[in-house]
Amino acid sequence: MLAIIGGTGLAQLSNLEITHRQVMRTPYGEPSGALTFGLINQHEVMFIARHGYGHTIPPHLVNYRANMWALQNQGAKRVVSVASVGGIRSDLLPGMIVVPDQILDYTHSRAYTYFDARDKLVTHIDFTHPYSLSMRSQILEAAKQAKEKFLDGGVYAATQGPRLETAAEINRYERDGADMVGMTGMPEAALARELGLSYAAIAVVVNHAAGRGDSRDGVHIETVGAVAQPALTRVKKVLELLVECDGE
Repeated sequence: MLAIIGGTGLAQLSNLEITHRQVMRTPYGEPSGALTFGLINQHEVMFIARHGYGHTIPPHLVNYRANMWALQNQGAKRVVSVASVGGIRSDLLPGMIVVPDQILDYTHSRAYTYFDARDKLVTHIDFTHPYSLSMRSQILEAAKQAKEKFLDGGVYAATQGPRLETAAEINRYERDGADMVGMTGMPEAALARELGLSYAAIAVVVNHAAGRGDSRDGVHIETVGAVAQPALTRVKKVLELLVECDGE
């Protein structure tokens, strides 16, 4: 089954024919909200709003372990994360949509692994390619079929939040090789890998990063919604085709 994690601006899926909701309890606490089950094009999917259905959970307080565990427990095999990002690279303009292929992790103090018990063998996961190659390919193919331009590849810098970054920090991330910046990419991707889930992300560029473009003197939060909504409509079109690939 395909699971969709909705980020800022995507607290619900208008194209989801809801069948039921499931309140979950996990060994890692409560997820961000009930799992929503339904149909898209007659294919069963599940959905969770990362920040809660009222968008009340800041990035650093999201219970990523509970969210990912709940999705797997209820039958998810593949997961697509939809997230808002700021564009660092000069050609990543507001309104563009990217399927990132690499991550730089600047987060801290988050519960970032399931392998933290001292009475079990130390476990290492390979994280060379943090996103599922097959899942990324399916997203890009669905975008092609939908005639939507999704950019292939980019380095996602995951920051702690909830504050936005300074211009100097963005300069640092750019020197490190980052193309975009967001607050929820980690530990979500690593936890998915630990659980054996095929996980990839769709990153919606909603603003220039601090010190860039029209954010040179400050990020204008009030304009983000106007940029995000048309882009998220395009994302939903692609998700409708992505479900056709689920399980292949």
